[in-house]
Amino acid sequence: MTTVLAEILKHGPIPRIEVARRTGLSQGAVTKAVARLTEQGLISTHDNRRSSTPGRPVQPISVQEEARLAIGITVRVDEVFGVATTMRANVLHSIHRPLASTASPVVVEGVADVVHDLLDRLGADAERVVGVGVAVSGDVDKATGIVRNSPRLNWSAVPLRELIHEQCDLPVVVDNDVRALSIAEEWFGIGIDSGSFAIVTIGAGIGCGLYVNGDVVEGDHGVAGEIGHLPLAPGDLLCTCGRRGCVETVASSSAIVHAVRDAKNDPLMTMREAVALARAGDVEARAAFERAGSMIGLALATMANLVGPSVILVAGESVTNYDLFERRVREAFDDHVFGSARACKIIARSHTFEDWARGSAASVIRSMLDGTLTTHS
Repeated sequence: MTTVLAEILKHGPIPRIEVARRTGLSQGAVTKAVARLTEQGLISTHDNRRSSTPGRPVQPISVQEEARLAIGITVRVDEVFGVATTMRANVLHSIHRPLASTASPVVVEGVADVVHDLLDRLGADAERVVGVGVAVSGDVDKATGIVRNSPRLNWSAVPLRELIHEQCDLPVVVDNDVRALSIAEEWFGIGIDSGSFAIVTIGAGIGCGLYVNGDVVEGDHGVAGEIGHLPLAPGDLLCTCGRRGCVETVASSSAIVHAVRDAKNDPLMTMREAVALARAGDVEARAAFERAGSMIGLALATMANLVGPSVILVAGESVTNYDLFERRVREAFDDHVFGSARACKIIARSHTFEDWARGSAASVIRSMLDGTLTTHS
């Protein structure tokens, strides 16, 4: 039944016969599942539509997307963003709150405040909320809800799911932020038309989410796609993770701005100022962005050679500056990609923090459908 609901959620309105084709189930099994889902108020049947071929009328079915709701949260170093969404991750309400620090008690309190505010805004509809998704950067064990390591938040072994559940009394899903964003793209974005894709986010760090063979890759240990920590950069550069030579040491926004600061002997230079210098043709500023572009292209080629996605979506806060390193990204990718993986499309698209929070909500809906959404800490 959950397989049928997932297909209707992603592709509806959709005829039963198409659901059967996509899932490999018999039409009888699909009909039985549809009847149960209709009884639960989760799907609706549209008016009969005559097809262009003889036979019975086509009767598309679609999800009643507000039958179940989800709350999605994304945590940044200085803010918490939250949304209340439908089952299709369409946003009903959105909130963001500042954080005084990244200390875990402060973050938990901030998340709880946002959740309670969203529930208040939903009013009577809050009873349809199935759970809360919380996404953070770093090494996250989704199965246990423990953030094992988040350099950006300076966390180690934080039992985030348990702490938030104590405050909110709802099922909680904790996930890596890029992986959660990948789930939203799988169901409601580029994944609808792609058999495989990768999302690479460029900002204060470099993250990667992978969708391969019909599912978002999580890895046995909850870590997958961490191209920002591939050891492809010079070994004398120290990463925030404590290791040397990571891609992030050259290609993250903080690495770029530090390189321009050093070149200009200006320790207070902002990223905005570094971008302005590069766009004005400053040689040293442009060189910093081009080095970053070459490193990103090398990392993308390495990932494409290993995984073979049909599309790579470049996103994140630095995508607005993508014009400064796009050429070098493509050149380095072409130089290092193998064989037919060269046909992989690279596209850039900006994401708002609301989009990241939608990813957390999508993670909740996915957990609801696969039966792993529980109240256990």
